[in-house]
Amino acid sequence: MAFPTIDPVAFEFGPFVVRWYALAYVAGVIAGWQHASHLIRSGRVAIPLKAIDDLFLWALAGIILGGRLGYVVFYQGAYYLVEPLQIFAVWKGGMSFHGALIGVGIAVAIVARRHNIKLAALADSIAPMAPLGLMFGRLANFINGELYGRASEVFWSLPFARGGDVNRHPSQLYEAFLEGFLLLVMMLWFTYMRNAHNRVGCLTGIFLIGYGCARIFAEFFREPDEQIGLVLEVATLGQLLSVPIVILGVVFVKSSKLARDRV
Repeated sequence: MAFPTIDPVAFEFGPFVVRWYALAYVAGVIAGWQHASHLIRSGRVAIPLKAIDDLFLWALAGIILGGRLGYVVFYQGAYYLVEPLQIFAVWKGGMSFHGALIGVGIAVAIVARRHNIKLAALADSIAPMAPLGLMFGRLANFINGELYGRASEVFWSLPFARGGDVNRHPSQLYEAFLEGFLLLVMMLWFTYMRNAHNRVGCLTGIFLIGYGCARIFAEFFREPDEQIGLVLEVATLGQLLSVPIVILGVVFVKSSKLARDRV
């Protein structure tokens, strides 16, 4: 198959350039904000509406700062120790979901404390739409021709400009489907069909487990980071970083069950 020609730049006004990747972040946060507002207004999540409005900018900052610092620490620490000013060159790329997750977690903790509400309840309000932002982000990765998959001869494999003269798995699309679409459907099913929001922390736990498992599986098709390779020749760094996410998700789900039983 031929790689589709898509301009990474969505639009520009003079020196002002907006890329699809940036729009993916903004669209994901707005969708999460609006859906969380709906959950609150419908009574499914019992937190003040002003809390989710307050979270909007905090979450966006957490994604950007956490994602960037996560990439710096997890993936390119040695380079940025030598070139610290390059940490601020975000236009050159380099974001980490695991770092962004930590950033959003800190943002949720700050807002929950400001409004005197449970951290897990606030997290539950944004968890159902989180996969939508992930799906948009992975599609943007595909458009940019980055984070491509391992060499493959399957008929849907593609050549990537940065990936040499071999065809590769379009692993960005695999992740868009698994971490994005499939997990989104699962989260909405648990929200509206299983009423998982009645157990505070359950939706957050389901998202963390779903994302972690999807990422671990998808990484088997994704080219390991060149500067890291396979850790101990066994797993990618993305897989190793996703294991604690799954464990944390299990803790959230288990804790939500205990909280329900105490009522």
